Amino acid sequence: MRSMTAAVRTLYKNPTRSSWTLLDTKAVLLVGGLGTRLRSVVPSMPKALAPIGNKSFLELLIRQLHSQGLHRFVMCTGYLADQIEEQFGDGRHWNVSIEYSREQNPMGTAGAIKLAERYLDDGSDFLVMNGDSFVQANFPQLLHFHGEHDGVVTILAVEVSNASRYGTLQVGHHGRVTGFLEKTGRDTSGVINAGAYVFSHAVLQHIPEGQVSLERTLFPSLLDHGVYALKQEELFIDIGTPEDYDRAQKLWHGLDEAVPGQWRDK
Repeated sequence: MRSMTAAVRTLYKNPTRSSWTLLDTKAVLLVGGLGTRLRSVVPSMPKALAPIGNKSFLELLIRQLHSQGLHRFVMCTGYLADQIEEQFGDGRHWNVSIEYSREQNPMGTAGAIKLAERYLDDGSDFLVMNGDSFVQANFPQLLHFHGEHDGVVTILAVEVSNASRYGTLQVGHHGRVTGFLEKTGRDTSGVINAGAYVFSHAVLQHIPEGQVSLERTLFPSLLDHGVYALKQEELFIDIGTPEDYDRAQKLWHGLDEAVPGQWRDK
């Protein structure tokens, strides 16, 4: 991946504020899932704490984001939340700040973000990431792309050779998303949601109370308001199934080489 230094220092426009640096952006990490499909190999911990090499998957994500200039995090926790809060605390060990929004009952991915609204009350755009997927992304570029388009959500997208277990995106002119296709189960390539997004603050007004899914409910309802996709040709993995978790373990050395020096323990 090319150097992020220049991009991190670049000011970008925001609909609700004149300009700011990447350091002001909050990252919401969705780490409250039950992880039922992964319990055969990770039975006693949240999916986001599954070890990859010598680090938890969640630490890998925090190090990635911090290396690109983000240092303010909101963790949406749920299942076995105590383990996550005990391991990461207030984030000072990683030179970041962490706040926690804990759900008492499963809220779905969009519902968890709505529950965390009190931590996102400054009217700013914010980054959202699934806690079980990794993409070797340029987050400053994603934020800049979002600021240049008159939409409410920007989805980071990647093309995979086998999209059988993913829903795929239909993307039109200027990267505007025109539709979402459900999983087909067929072994074909496709452009998929990589589990990283930029949300305009106004999105929170469109999320109803209760259990709500980003992919199945919220995103389709926002198409008329402007949902965009930025495609990046980078490494993507998730750890949602034992097979993919095994693949992530095998790719660990590649991941370790793919990130800046800040990722690695000295």
